[in-house]
Amino acid sequence: MIEKLISGGQTGADIAALDVALRHRFPHGGWCPKGRKSLVGPIPAQYRLIETPSSDYLQRTEWNVRDSDGTVVFTLAAEVTGGSLKTIVFAKKHKKPCLHLPRDGGSLFAPALQLQEFVKQHGIKRLNVAGSRESKEPGIHQWVMGVLEDAFFWSENHPGLLGGPGEG
Repeated sequence: MIEKLISGGQTGADIAALDVALRHRFPHGGWCPKGRKSLVGPIPAQYRLIETPSSDYLQRTEWNVRDSDGTVVFTLAAEVTGGSLKTIVFAKKHKKPCLHLPRDGGSLFAPALQLQEFVKQHGIKRLNVAGSRESKEPGIHQWVMGVLEDAFFWSENHPGLLGGPGEG
């Protein structure tokens, strides 16, 4: 399974991955824009991110794709736009596996199973987590945390946000 979560520190999907890593004392890192820039101000130092030479978000996005074994892009909507779409383009450019996981009307546990299968199929150790920002898709932070916890951190002692396998 995964050995490290990588993310760029933006609100929403990015910070959700880092919050899960901190909660479980799991290795994390990645690139963030110069000045630790995010839409809500500087990214807190508790997140182990390295600043890129540029304050441009796209440099951070590309470097996180490049330096990971694979990328998952989380969105609430089925259509991918903006920075999430750029992430997928960078994955193709760098020939890295990429999975788009939109929230759907099906089983709440299905995205975690899809993510586990993607990681297993591609032998991903360093997983880049990207996706929509919270201001674009309110609620994505909480949903991504639940999917990541159910995919990688579920145990009897910590059942995740969805209550574990078979529930939800």
